[in-house]
Amino acid sequence: MRLTFISNYINHHQLPFSEACFAQLGADYAFIQTSPIEAERLSMGWSRAGEERPYVHCLYEEEAYCRRLVMESDVLLAGWSDREDLIGERLRAGKLTVRISERLYREGQWKAISPQGLRQKYQDHIRYRNSPVYLLCAGAYVPSDFRLIRAYPGKMFRWGYFPPTVQYGDELWSGKEQETTIQIVWAGRLIPLKQPEYMIRLAKDLKRGGYDFHIHMAGGGELEEGVKRLAGDWQVEDRITFYGFCPPEQVRKLMEKSHIHVFTSNHLEGWGAVVNEAMNSGCAEVASGQAGAVPWLIENGVNGLIYHNGKYHSMLEAVRFLMDHPKERQAMGRNAYQTIVDTWNAENAAARLLLLVKELQEGKINPAAAGPLSIAPVIRPEKGCGGNR
Repeated sequence: MRLTFISNYINHHQLPFSEACFAQLGADYAFIQTSPIEAERLSMGWSRAGEERPYVHCLYEEEAYCRRLVMESDVLLAGWSDREDLIGERLRAGKLTVRISERLYREGQWKAISPQGLRQKYQDHIRYRNSPVYLLCAGAYVPSDFRLIRAYPGKMFRWGYFPPTVQYGDELWSGKEQETTIQIVWAGRLIPLKQPEYMIRLAKDLKRGGYDFHIHMAGGGELEEGVKRLAGDWQVEDRITFYGFCPPEQVRKLMEKSHIHVFTSNHLEGWGAVVNEAMNSGCAEVASGQAGAVPWLIENGVNGLIYHNGKYHSMLEAVRFLMDHPKERQAMGRNAYQTIVDTWNAENAAARLLLLVKELQEGKINPAAAGPLSIAPVIRPEKGCGGNR
């Protein structure tokens, strides 16, 4: 089987999946990078090391060869890129294609009424509803958007992002249990959709409540100075460490020593790979149900807590519960770890995808029961994913 994955660029979120595919397919796997990684991403700690892998081909350097890969591979895995012309050529030829997509209408499904937008959706998606084209939904609210435009009927599957998975020993848990001060980690760009100010407010309320804690905030961005000023105004600088932009390895170290990871992104967050990373690091998760990863990765009260519709007080209640109930906190952290190492990891996703492609070639589909490549249910964004225990 010849599988080619085309996307804007290979990064630390896509590299483990590609490595897993390469391990199974060898020279029959290729990744086409359509654009160089932006300088802004590199300044945030991202690496270009993935471009050196033997299966990576840059479209802007090897266009003729990449065009042949797109058309001649047994299956094309099409992520986001600015080269819809290449993908469209394959689709018009009726060749097996599996798309990966985040949401179409993050800012509101009312945008689906736009005639110009619908014309484009018809060109890219709707007209192929009866063709051998399938959709991997990178987020729990993606199926709702595509059902709205009547694309991919019965052909949408759960998917996501798969950052590196680490197999830890007992030292991970013993390190957390020996720490008496509750360590809380937050990671991401300090931009409006991530709502980093929630963490400063959390520090104020936890300090007022007499809790013994420390918050680690990894990331930088346009809100950084304002958030730091807020920490000073509310006199919680002693309870928060700001690290600025960090390489992924440093962020993972912070997660490994933390008990709780708080994920505050709103509905504009397509997935949220830091949730995968924190769960793999054994953190008890507190996350907004508005973000794409949360309804699929977290079972409320089992491997984390989902707070309702991005509301701060719901988040505060969830964090307080974990602070007040150490046994439950430890159990959720361990269950979160198992969710990643057992199910939501690159090796499992690659194996399931290759099995699905084989089944499609044979004219049958036997989806997984849960996790990657299971049937994607339709969850309306306005309903969201509630968080009451």
